[in-house]
Amino acid sequence: MALQQTIGKSVSITGVGLHTGVPTKVTFNPAPENYGIRFIRVDLENKPEILADIDNVVDLARGTTIGKDGIRVYSIEHVMSCFAGLGIDNCRVDVEAQEIPLLDGSSLPYVKMVEEAGIVEQQVERRYITLTEPVMYVKGDVALGVFPLDHFRLTLEVDYNYPALGAQYTTLFSLNDYVKDFAPARTFCFLSEIEKLREQGLIKGGSLDSALVVQDVELTNERIDYIHKLFAYQGPIKSGKNGFLNDTELRFYNEPCRHKALDLIGDLYLLGKPIKAHVIGARTGHAANIAVAKNIREAITKSVKTAADGGVKVSYQDILDILPHRYPFLLVDKVLELVPGKSIVAVKNVSFNDNFFQGHFPGNPVMPGVLQIEAMAQAMGVMGLFGTKNPNGEPPKVLFMGIDKARFRGIVRPGDTLRMELKMLQFRRGIGKAEGKCFVDDKLVCEAEMMAMFGD
Repeated sequence: MALQQTIGKSVSITGVGLHTGVPTKVTFNPAPENYGIRFIRVDLENKPEILADIDNVVDLARGTTIGKDGIRVYSIEHVMSCFAGLGIDNCRVDVEAQEIPLLDGSSLPYVKMVEEAGIVEQQVERRYITLTEPVMYVKGDVALGVFPLDHFRLTLEVDYNYPALGAQYTTLFSLNDYVKDFAPARTFCFLSEIEKLREQGLIKGGSLDSALVVQDVELTNERIDYIHKLFAYQGPIKSGKNGFLNDTELRFYNEPCRHKALDLIGDLYLLGKPIKAHVIGARTGHAANIAVAKNIREAITKSVKTAADGGVKVSYQDILDILPHRYPFLLVDKVLELVPGKSIVAVKNVSFNDNFFQGHFPGNPVMPGVLQIEAMAQAMGVMGLFGTKNPNGEPPKVLFMGIDKARFRGIVRPGDTLRMELKMLQFRRGIGKAEGKCFVDDKLVCEAEMMAMFGD
């Protein structure tokens, strides 16, 4: 069982944002279980925080930008890639300006920050995203496919019509290879793009020391003067025999392709959990990365997943056939994942129309904690009874026997989706004991151990 991880202490680094050109300081801080990755704009009043999630992506112009209520943090992909590659589940990232600094153009400086802080194992089990069917994104000559696998693997191809790059390929077989083989790969751009990017208000903090510049057009004296002025660069600028400005030495023969993989790893981590899948891509970029991530979320939200070790599909009619409860006391709306007798993931859509809100409390509606426990107990019933029948063809009954270690850790309100995750700890002679947890937006709000008797 893999456990969640955070860092051991706070660590900081300073630098300049690539696109805004604004100096900033970034601090990684330890965070509790189920916190996720959150960016805090400590330079602003009230220090607003933005959860690193695909639903908060607001711009993809040459980088990944998240925002909420008009507040933004630009260029988060290298930090997210670092956290994904090192298995950091929970971290508070304090930012003193609107953009993450580019530094050397790779994620390696951020990896070194985490290594300096140390990685701390926490007490809560890490949860993964898994698939049962492929998820695709295709647009023009850009393609991304995400295929079921029991671990993370990435295969990527880029093809540029320029001799210095041409067709490049790379494969990440395991995240254990991330630090050595992918974190050092630097960002890149084409010489012909520089003027256009600057006209778009981008690369204000760009530097020849923080990116590979592919010399795809003639390096005229006019262009040399323009680059000197644009970047306030005092050093020599010359054509590179290797196809890169100033003959910049590559860290890998296919460094541009590896950097595309680095970005993709970071963008996929905006799903909020690590994913077990084989990701295969061609000519990808941030827009395609986020698009396929949204397709993945849609697939696991709208479709009932089949677990690799015997999961089954559960319809709403199945729920009605198993549970005797009916409105207003049926508290399981949908089953997302089920391994009969072993585990279940189910949801209750909390609505203002739920009758208990009339008195709990007027003007301040809060779902009672005991009903969260009841919802988990009903989900336990589905987990234990699915696929079983009495001789008369009816499902057996389930009776709630006991509750232990109940804790209420968050408020559940109308509009929330209560996600219930249960595992059967033991089952003997018709009596089962299960561990259950309730989440809202990946935040733990309730947990308990429950006992129930299955039979007539």
